[in-house]
Amino acid sequence: MKKILIIAACVLLAGGPAAAESIGEKTGVDSLLGVAPSTADFVTEAADGDMFEIQSSQLAASKMQGDVQAFANQMIKDHTKTSSELKAQAEHVNVPVPATMTSSQQTMLDKLKSLDGKDFMKQYLDDQVSAHKNAVSLFERYGKGGDNNELKGWATQTLPTLQHHLDMAQQLAK
Repeated sequence: MKKILIIAACVLLAGGPAAAESIGEKTGVDSLLGVAPSTADFVTEAADGDMFEIQSSQLAASKMQGDVQAFANQMIKDHTKTSSELKAQAEHVNVPVPATMTSSQQTMLDKLKSLDGKDFMKQYLDDQVSAHKNAVSLFERYGKGGDNNELKGWATQTLPTLQHHLDMAQQLAK
């Protein structure tokens, strides 16, 4: 099974970018194998993640109280900051930042909009855990093997905050 996965990864990676994001990143193969994303993939995925985390947290801040609301407000603040920093970094490397999140993230956000109470809270926290696991993996991989030193430094500097977000989301989800 491991050989098949490695062969599939090599085929996908050899194919190069299919669109705005490489197939290896789109399919999760790069993450599974610990392969560093390209600069363009890193910027796209980081921006998409920020957009989802901000918009879902804005919704949570309006629907929730207490610890979950405080967490949501922290996500809005922190991810607005990283979005701004990422845009500045992306300009330096001439990589466009997407203006909208992915269709799957939009579907997740639409699902959240339809929920209330405990159902909303559970889904929001599950989404935050998942989103932050993806972000931690993305930033770790780019920080270790990315192809732009300035962006690698920013990814490494930002990683502890994302890990803290993941820890908080996991704690609240218990």
